[in-house]
Amino acid sequence: MVGGVGVQRNENGNSAPVRSDWERAEAEALYGLPFADLMFRAQSVHRENFDPNHVETASLLSIKTGGCPEDCGYCSQSAHYDTGLKATRLMDHADVVATAQLAKNAGATRFCMAAAWRSPKDRDLDSVCDMVSAVKALGMETCVTLGMLTLRQAARLAEAGLDFYNHNVDTSPEFYGTIITSRTLQDRIDTLAHVRDAGIKVCSGGIIGMGERVEDRLGMLVLLANLRKHPESVPINLWNEVKGVPVYDSAERPDPIAQVRLVATARIMMPKSVVRLSAGRRYMTDELQALCFLAGANSIFIGDVLLTTENPKADRDANLLNRLGITSGLA
Repeated sequence: MVGGVGVQRNENGNSAPVRSDWERAEAEALYGLPFADLMFRAQSVHRENFDPNHVETASLLSIKTGGCPEDCGYCSQSAHYDTGLKATRLMDHADVVATAQLAKNAGATRFCMAAAWRSPKDRDLDSVCDMVSAVKALGMETCVTLGMLTLRQAARLAEAGLDFYNHNVDTSPEFYGTIITSRTLQDRIDTLAHVRDAGIKVCSGGIIGMGERVEDRLGMLVLLANLRKHPESVPINLWNEVKGVPVYDSAERPDPIAQVRLVATARIMMPKSVVRLSAGRRYMTDELQALCFLAGANSIFIGDVLLTTENPKADRDANLLNRLGITSGLA
């Protein structure tokens, strides 16, 4: 990680500081501002860099489900835990492309493909690269999450036309070892560096509601904001309840206002990044989502299923965005 401060120009020509030297105390001070002050600052930053009345819509498909050798304590797809999930093989190419076309027809502008691997084998990467090229040909942005990558593997995905690679840091450095032991946090950071070096945009965020402290959530934001370049997309996932995994016994759903505060803090710390409300939106009321959009969230996943868990129905999302006057692929 490289610290420093840079200044970039947004579409309106205004200057917006992009920092990579955040201290934990600064993040805590932002998060702890009076709510109205925090929201005003976050919305001001948001308006400098994005259309405040537009939300990006993406779709996520599990192209290879279950049987993952990692021991992530929150995940239904880990082979270490009995969650009732049956492992599958890599989906057929034609089925993936057909699903992407349906997602585009439903209003998605980005199609994300996820495979439950520690890292892809070369023969599997060949198939995924073909999928990426085919989905790209549909006129959609492409994203995959396949586990750890070498620089050579990242370069192959770039050649196939991949736009984004998702690899979450999950949580703070301090809490990380509590939920994962089979892959180090440095492994994740190394993969992000390979993706960046290959010229692919980075999608990286984390999960809240796993029993972590507020300090851990802020530590996750500091980690992301102090990467050599901020992720272009920052998904904030609310842990989806999965019986049979270790996190189930310690999980606690975050206070709604705390969720809004976290989104607002992320928006201020990473002003140019798209902040996505990802997993767990089924637990969020319309009012909570509206506050998160006001705080600077500007992307959601659409579709009835998000990997292996439920997601809000498309008509509910369209209804909410229409009521808020927010444009998207749905509205």
